[in-house]
Amino acid sequence: MLPIKVKLPLVCLVAGLASACNSPMPTMSSMGCGTSGPLCASGPAVTSAPAPKAVPSPKPAPVYSTAPRREMGPPAEVQAFPVDLAGVLPGAQPGLKVEVVTPPASETAGGSGADGNSGASEPPAAQAAQPGGGSGQAGADDIAGKANVSGVSGVSGVSGVSGVSGVSGVLGASPASGSNAIPVREDTAIKPGPVQQGAAVPPYRIGLLLPLRSDALRQASEALRAGFLAGWERDKQGVQVSVIETGDAAPDVLASYVDALAQQDMIVGPLARSAVSAVANSRKVAKPTIALNYPDNRETVALPPQMMVIGLSIEDEARQIADWAGREQPGATAYVLGGSVAWQRRSAGAFAAQWQRIGNASKVVELTTVNGYLNDGELVALRGRMQTEPGAVVFAALDPDQTRQLRIALAAPPLGDIPIYGTSSLNPGRARQVPGTEMDGVRLLDMPWQLQRDHPAVMVYPQLVPSSERKPDADMERLYALGIDAYRVAREIARQQDQPLARFRLDGVTGQLNVSFGDGAARFERRELQAVYKNGVPVPLTLSQQP
Repeated sequence: MLPIKVKLPLVCLVAGLASACNSPMPTMSSMGCGTSGPLCASGPAVTSAPAPKAVPSPKPAPVYSTAPRREMGPPAEVQAFPVDLAGVLPGAQPGLKVEVVTPPASETAGGSGADGNSGASEPPAAQAAQPGGGSGQAGADDIAGKANVSGVSGVSGVSGVSGVSGVSGVLGASPASGSNAIPVREDTAIKPGPVQQGAAVPPYRIGLLLPLRSDALRQASEALRAGFLAGWERDKQGVQVSVIETGDAAPDVLASYVDALAQQDMIVGPLARSAVSAVANSRKVAKPTIALNYPDNRETVALPPQMMVIGLSIEDEARQIADWAGREQPGATAYVLGGSVAWQRRSAGAFAAQWQRIGNASKVVELTTVNGYLNDGELVALRGRMQTEPGAVVFAALDPDQTRQLRIALAAPPLGDIPIYGTSSLNPGRARQVPGTEMDGVRLLDMPWQLQRDHPAVMVYPQLVPSSERKPDADMERLYALGIDAYRVAREIARQQDQPLARFRLDGVTGQLNVSFGDGAARFERRELQAVYKNGVPVPLTLSQQP
């Protein structure tokens, strides 16, 4: 049996963040992460907080069900895509709220509940919610327009969801003994290293490094932390998690990272682009490190062998779309349409470059926006140009409202039905979808968390809880899903640590993940789902419908 003990810092209040994953608003500036600007560049230096030191507990380790996990079906046959965080997020909706789980004083929790056992003999988790709010800007290169991003921060409420119940949220707390204990399979235990004969095997220690003290990045950090802990609650055997809070200044994050190396077996983080760059260039990456964003100048920076990036990137998504459209529309001329917002330019540029790389011609057109809407005169001129080129295809580096306006303008005779493709920026999330047929036929990519909420492998994880004033925000949903998959990838690498090369595939909530780690440069790729709009809703395509 494996002792587990983890300390969970107090939950931070969520403050300003106007950008999160792929749901742009035309009047907001973008975040960074390899898409539209650095996700947290310079900012006021913040004294680094040392990583919490995990002390193994003498109590018995928690157990979990040995029943096989239900996985999602085959992935879309499209190119993989490692995505970066914040440049995709120029329009985070304020008012996000997630459940707060406060550790009980006894630090005793129910069983993992993966088999549906509620752990009724243990004290329930105390839940609290405190409103937060504010705005922040961490420098000229950071996210702009973050005012009024508020809500309640904290650990996701994992108990009672799809059989995951009775868990208090105390990281590493051991359950009280009882009849619900289920033997743990020998092959699933994580063994961090050789121990003396007869000694207990210590838990594998993972440090989650997030800028929870950053005004600009706190809400994104809260969503990621909630997702990571939801993943841990689902499959915690042999793993101890420490949440390490930092600010957003690169020196602060690097100092915290170096301190954490002495106390953790693996680091998940940092989140900000500047912080990832600082770690990658520090020559101090001596243990497995899973960064949640891309470094600056990602195309030229060589990551250390022990470092891998699993973030979100709208440029990679645009390249994946180009390959898909190229298979469906071979030889067509692509009109690449976008606005002047940084993320739109970068998305359009990535699509155009990939479209030309596969041997097709493209025409990039930057459209003017007025109060977030496309200029009618420019749409009329665009219609005239496209009438001279039958068989053209459109890539829309736009938001959902702009794409709807474009679709209506181009659908009128004599053009008719022109194929339109776009990234997940075309999906505003279920709470903000507009009924109607104006978007019907528009093709896009998005993660299973957004497109297949009723899939068993998605339903096993709890959803973010909206506040009474605001509906759920798609940007934060995507970051929350990234946190879930970050834990799953970290745990699998830990499980295979005794092998020269950890190589595996996961059907994640952000897509199909293919990972190679431990022998030379790490490799990570993500395949998202192909979808098409029907009656105002993006519907995933089946394998038989995919090219």
